[in-house]
Amino acid sequence: MEKEQTELKKIDSEMRNIIEEARVILPGIQALFGFQTIAVFNDRFEDLATFAKICHVLALVMVIVSVAMVMTPAIYYRTCRGHATHAMVRFASQMIRGALAPLAIGLALDMFTVIYLATADMPARLAVSIGAAVATLLLLSGLWYVVPRRAQKVGNETRGY
Repeated sequence: MEKEQTELKKIDSEMRNIIEEARVILPGIQALFGFQTIAVFNDRFEDLATFAKICHVLALVMVIVSVAMVMTPAIYYRTCRGHATHAMVRFASQMIRGALAPLAIGLALDMFTVIYLATADMPARLAVSIGAAVATLLLLSGLWYVVPRRAQKVGNETRGY
């Protein structure tokens, strides 16, 4: 019985840690969304080509998806009263990690839009904008997915897994 109580406390603690991580991430994503929203009301936004405006709207959508995914673990935990379960912790972890993909896509799309607007006088404007967006996506994917996986693999090899 005592071992079961200890396990429940451990799972609850892990769930609270995940929710705390979400609380740290969320204000930054919300601030980004605010800046994205304000951009639409800027006079220069009208100067953008239709495809660049569409990229900005898609970026907004991706950031909203990210916000929803980051907020879901806390709502899920509150809705499922009682103690957290292993499945709940696994789901919450997947939601937080998964939220990084639409966030990275949203940031890359916004990078495209900003570079496209900032390079209005350049002949290779479209190519530079696409390059900046791809570089942004590669950087964020590398730091958020590849580096942690590599570190996990090295840690597992060190422990003999």
